[in-house]
Amino acid sequence: MDSESGIPILDFRKSTRIILEEGSQGWKEMSKKVIETFESHGVFLLRCDEIPNKLQKEMFTCMKSLFELPEETKLKFSDSRLARGSKISFIPHSQSFGIEDAFKLETTQNFTNRMWPEGNPTFCETLFSFVSKARELNSLILKMIVEGFDLLEKYNLEIEKLSSDTNSRLTMYQFSVENKDSAVTFVPHTDKSTITLICENEIQGLQVLQKSGNWVNVNVPSNGFVVIVGDILQTWSNGRFEAPMHRVVLKGDNKERFVFVLFSFPKKDTLIKIPSELVDEEDHPLRYKSFKYEEFINFINTTGTKEGALEEFAGL
Repeated sequence: MDSESGIPILDFRKSTRIILEEGSQGWKEMSKKVIETFESHGVFLLRCDEIPNKLQKEMFTCMKSLFELPEETKLKFSDSRLARGSKISFIPHSQSFGIEDAFKLETTQNFTNRMWPEGNPTFCETLFSFVSKARELNSLILKMIVEGFDLLEKYNLEIEKLSSDTNSRLTMYQFSVENKDSAVTFVPHTDKSTITLICENEIQGLQVLQKSGNWVNVNVPSNGFVVIVGDILQTWSNGRFEAPMHRVVLKGDNKERFVFVLFSFPKKDTLIKIPSELVDEEDHPLRYKSFKYEEFINFINTTGTKEGALEEFAGL
């Protein structure tokens, strides 16, 4: 457990000698821990071997080269005719690229060929490999949730549908002030995803709102990850998991904070339905109506509602 935030740290690394093969005792015990941490915090810190340290360093080196491109080059990427389903956004003290389904090699090739007309195979290979491995890690955690709840095997396919699509967010934060004051550079929010995986270049900035009402700094382990429950997983779990509010706060230390985020979410026409096994009238009455993912997103886009959108849209 992280001493400052109180957020649990789960260790999937082989060096722990815990065998995480499906069906093994280690797998079952770790699956229960995933359930417990999501129920108590909605977030946990993760150490694992799935994405090697070398690959993480290569990813951040590539991200630095991306954000060093001329502004006119980066702005071209916002043209939907060039990059369907992807975009670059500029919010205070940051720049961010959003790339849908970068686990498909063709997608990463299209992206790098547009940003570097002469080609950049190193960036292409690194991004494709990183996103592919992060997506596999996402699937591993979802399977552990099914195991931890003692659900039937059929739910493995159902929960996988909740993360069939992805958006890879590559962000550079830069906040420089002489007096070292801090500033919120990403406002408090919950994610509209199923699960969110976050990896950073050891420059801290993420904060999570505890159930006590206090904001705490999230100290991501070196070469580790933050795993956060999104609104869709909160729905599917019948509210047993709660998507935590989180934000980004930076200080003026003249350092660049590079962050890779993988959002997983369902296809637009996927029906979000709570398993009957997770509903009981005494302790866990039904909390949400069933809905299609696109209906939820359309509600947010139409009403502008963000905080509390899930309860307002689907709460019973």
